[in-house]
Amino acid sequence: MNPLEAYIARSNEIIGDRTSAEVEYDAEVIKWLRRGKSIAKAIEAANRRHPGEALAVEDAKIEDVSAHYDYLLQHEEIMKRLRRARGH
Repeated sequence: MNPLEAYIARSNEIIGDRTSAEVEYDAEVIKWLRRGKSIAKAIEAANRRHPGEALAVEDAKIEDVSAHYDYLLQHEEIMKRLRRARGH
């Protein structure tokens, strides 16, 4: 397996299967993070926009949730670069 295939396989394990509603919710959180909002504010905004997917995050778990969204944000950037490199 080449490094790109290994990365994609591992990212699929980390991210897991998501419904289209979950993907939309995650995109909303990421949008607010890109705008400089804290993870707590980004989740609040996403919860208002997507109440069916709303997260209730305990303060003790906010670091884990933040790490998850940091990973999603980095993964999205990597995938954009790969698509550009392939001419898509």
